[in-house]
Amino acid sequence: MTESADTTPRDPDAVRERAREALLGARERTALLTECVTDGELTSQVSPLMSPLVWDLAHIGNQEEQWLLRAVAGQGAMRPEIDPLYDAFEHPRAERPSLPLLAPAEARAYAAEVRGRALDVLDAAPVHGSPLHDAGFAFGMIAQHEQQHDETMLITHQLRTGPAVLTAPAPRPATAFTGPHEVLVPGGAFTMGTSAEPWALDNERPAHRRTVPPFFLDTVPVTNAAYQRFVEDGGYDDPRWWEPRGWEHIRAHGIYAPLYWRREGGVWLRRSFGVTEPVVPDEPVLHVGWFEADAYARWAGRRLPTEAEWEKAARFDPATGRSARYPWGDADPGPDHANLGQRHLRPAPAGSYPAGESFLGVRQLIGDVWEWTASGFEPYPGFTAFPYREYSEVFFGGDYKVLRGGSFAVGPVACRGTFRNWDHPVRRQIFSGFRTARDAAPDRGGPREGVR
Repeated sequence: MTESADTTPRDPDAVRERAREALLGARERTALLTECVTDGELTSQVSPLMSPLVWDLAHIGNQEEQWLLRAVAGQGAMRPEIDPLYDAFEHPRAERPSLPLLAPAEARAYAAEVRGRALDVLDAAPVHGSPLHDAGFAFGMIAQHEQQHDETMLITHQLRTGPAVLTAPAPRPATAFTGPHEVLVPGGAFTMGTSAEPWALDNERPAHRRTVPPFFLDTVPVTNAAYQRFVEDGGYDDPRWWEPRGWEHIRAHGIYAPLYWRREGGVWLRRSFGVTEPVVPDEPVLHVGWFEADAYARWAGRRLPTEAEWEKAARFDPATGRSARYPWGDADPGPDHANLGQRHLRPAPAGSYPAGESFLGVRQLIGDVWEWTASGFEPYPGFTAFPYREYSEVFFGGDYKVLRGGSFAVGPVACRGTFRNWDHPVRRQIFSGFRTARDAAPDRGGPREGVR
């Protein structure tokens, strides 16, 4: 295997400090997302696709209690009667508002008490000796879980129809990207997945060899301007471009543009966190489902990359033949590498973050928008469910499509070159975009002029 070396600290104090920072950073964001609205808004449901924010808040605390206090520390249950209320598999999102959930003040107090006890556990817990303890895995898993729910809560904020309650600075302006429209990714074998990343989740494991033919990949994600050309060329009215289920879906639901877009007086507008504004041409397109991404790619004479192709473009270093943790190398992401962690409330312009460019010259593979791939969500060879089947195993198969790379809403702890996300092809409320690919041989020609 030629996988990147594990650069995570192993000294027990350093492991505990890393876990503490990850937990505190996630909780700071959770507070931001839940304290900016009234108690009434915390308990209301803005869409049947999403939970009330107060459910997410208490669920975060309940998962932390179950894994850090009960599983790691061996403590008894604090409030065993609420476990079923916050079991995501027992109660679908649409019915959660009807449950006897903890009130906002109770939910905050519960999550805070759990966190206080968990930090005490962290001070004394072993950081080796079992898979749950090694390198602080359980603490890293819980920090990632909270950041994932923070992203879910941010999606709920975007679905709100009231005035803006969240603010963040805009990404730095970027000079118009003038690099090549696409990059050649060499064919051959590479190491996919990981066996070395200590906080990697079960579906990222184990590292294994995968071979892909040579292909071309968009240098940057597809932009609003490029997608607008698809819309205005009648892309949503032409069944040639659509997978049959996708065509049926957009017809049934009257979909004619990305979610939150509308045309007014000859101008495309979008709603973003309570603010209506013109669609920004050079930003990566956002809030499109897999069916839309696939249709655009066909219209452009291209296709979506497979998951293996995406990961090779993101991790493979042709000079050494090894797979790095991130496109830029093994260092943890910093503000110059990628747009992550809700630092901004929108994608950065296409071509931003040159310091985050991959070894092959592809930009913005991490952060900004989740990128749809052509692949279904399946286990890697040698997969073992850990520490519970419901994280990944129960989702394998079906119609789930894999997304890669994270978005501006993803916490850095929950995003890396091996991280896998998945969702149904119809999902558009998520912070999803895409980039396209084409086979390198036989030559099918480049993309349509001006398509990016």
